[in-house]
Amino acid sequence: MTTHPTLFSPLFLLAALGLLATAGARAAAADTSQWKCEKCPFPAKGTSGTVDTGIGHVSDNATSFGNYTGLQSKGAHLVFGGSVTHRGDNGYYAGLSAADLGIDTRSLSAQAGREGLYSLQLGYAEIPRYFSEDARTPFLGNGGNTLGLPRSVGFPAATTAAMPLGSTLQPIRLGYEARRFDLGGKWIGQENWSYRVSLRRDVRDGIKSGTGSFFSTASQFATPVDHTTDQIEVSASYVTPQFQATLAYQLSQFRNGNAALTWDNPFLPVQGGDTRGQLALAPGNQFHQIVGSAGYQITPTIRASADIAFGQGTQNAGFLAPTLNTSLRLPVAAMPTQSLDGKVDTFNFNAKLTAAPMDGLRLNASYARDVRDNRTAIQAYPQVATDIFLRPALRSNVAFDLIQDRFKLGASYRGPASWKLSGGIDWNYRQRSYQEVVTTRETTAWGRATVLALEQLALTFNASYADRDSSTYGTAYWFGYANNPLMRKYNLAPRERGTAGARADWTVSETVSLGFGADWTNDDYKATEIGLNKAESVSLLADISVALSERTKFHAFAQVESINSRQTGSQLFSVPDWTGKVDDRFQVFGLGVTHAAIPDKLDIGADLSISRSRSDTAVQTALAEPPFPQARTALDSVKLHATYKLKDNLWLTGSWWYERYDGQEWRLDGVMPATLPDLLLFGQQTPQYRVNVLRVALRYRF
Repeated sequence: MTTHPTLFSPLFLLAALGLLATAGARAAAADTSQWKCEKCPFPAKGTSGTVDTGIGHVSDNATSFGNYTGLQSKGAHLVFGGSVTHRGDNGYYAGLSAADLGIDTRSLSAQAGREGLYSLQLGYAEIPRYFSEDARTPFLGNGGNTLGLPRSVGFPAATTAAMPLGSTLQPIRLGYEARRFDLGGKWIGQENWSYRVSLRRDVRDGIKSGTGSFFSTASQFATPVDHTTDQIEVSASYVTPQFQATLAYQLSQFRNGNAALTWDNPFLPVQGGDTRGQLALAPGNQFHQIVGSAGYQITPTIRASADIAFGQGTQNAGFLAPTLNTSLRLPVAAMPTQSLDGKVDTFNFNAKLTAAPMDGLRLNASYARDVRDNRTAIQAYPQVATDIFLRPALRSNVAFDLIQDRFKLGASYRGPASWKLSGGIDWNYRQRSYQEVVTTRETTAWGRATVLALEQLALTFNASYADRDSSTYGTAYWFGYANNPLMRKYNLAPRERGTAGARADWTVSETVSLGFGADWTNDDYKATEIGLNKAESVSLLADISVALSERTKFHAFAQVESINSRQTGSQLFSVPDWTGKVDDRFQVFGLGVTHAAIPDKLDIGADLSISRSRSDTAVQTALAEPPFPQARTALDSVKLHATYKLKDNLWLTGSWWYERYDGQEWRLDGVMPATLPDLLLFGQQTPQYRVNVLRVALRYRF
């Protein structure tokens, strides 16, 4: 069949449009009141939103399950949330959204403004964090900064077995509630300028685990959490197609409602006065920073950018007394000052240059410097060990400094047949003060290749090699006690690191795609006689995605990972005489399916995840000791969900979530408050739970 060329000429098309317009004018006007723009760039004017309301039920109490979910308590809870938006004339808009208002992970956010001129944002969120399932303690006053013990019932005692724990232990929930408040705004000014202000407050309230000791005895107890962190940022930006710049001021301020924790000694005093102990808690501090950034398009193919920041952190919380024990044999020297008056200056700089000299080729170079200058005055302080022993010599604080310089050169080239090569070399230099090593130097060479081996098969390979050496390894004398001269800290010791990885993505058909990946990393500390000698990790991954039909989608993935490490030590402050090995294994499997059971009426779906981990630890000396018991975890989760359309603007939603967790941990299991004679513990056991969560709700859209 031959198509006449004049049928597609501009003159013919104009004539056809004219005839259609004439015909439309003669016809009755179409009713467009119900027409909707499905792909409009901006939402339509007016008010719209959704509201979810319903009820949920949790089958069992499980603190660990409630960690970050807010579903720790058995019983019913309200399901309530939704969103509403409004758009008016001249670009004005406003919106409000809420989620999980009936549980402890609730969140709210609101925004309003005018497109292209200004915007305001408000936010609030809560999230719980729990640390124990079944902790118990005899201490009184938990949550405060003074912990006492029941009087006239057997405290203090020589050992935990002699303590009246059967009648004094009480359950406590270790954890805190975190709340976040956000306020921000943006204003677009004249001549390419814009301005931003943001304020954030994070509040944490609750208790966490703490430990205190007196010579050979120690106790676990509840430490109060009353933390507030405020952050402020004010910035101005100037943006043109060729040049962009931003200048900002940032403030972060931390406050602790409790300066110290005081607790009664549950054990018989070693000396007459060690009946109470005191620990300083996290001190209040603040950090100020001026940040600037700029980018300039030198030519269409060359761009330069830089960031610079000057900061200062200060901490001036008052010192506690060196000890509460007034019965020491020697007098305790006075503190040299009332507070630390700590001050640390920071400097961060980064510059980057990118160029594309020819099609497919991209070059980049960068330099970065990070400086930490500790300007805190060095003072001599008295040393009291566990409120019992006074060391005659004074000890000075150490002002650690760090300078880090990083250079990077890289290139990437996209060639024909959809293959791409990239590679580069990085240099990292670090200078430290008051460390066993003054300077470390690390050079890393890396490369990556991606090739379309077949029309449906893409292969990616990557590899790198890093070599770190250092200046002469010395012995730090300013910490009070010298380390074994053969010991090497892993972050300072010479090291060779090799990595390799491969990934294959195969589009089997229009409905099926497969992926396979493998990664390997090996750290070798060949020059280390005592310390970490070797660490190796291997990871394998596979995933699949299948469109079984237009109504059914399926995906699944599986990953296994192995991490092994080996270290050596010396019991006699000499050559190595023991070896420690840790072997960790992780397996994760997951799948999900969605299905339109009744098109435009009923959608259902399911998700399954299975996780397993195990850890083997062994320490070998000449006595050939057996390994420690194996630590294991098992986590299984199943989620089913469905949505049924009752009306055009009303849906019924439902979900079922089942989760099972089993753990085996030799450090916790069977270790009760009185298991160890000189250590009073919470008696926490490895979490075990099985929880069902059922939810049913109505979703209304307006």
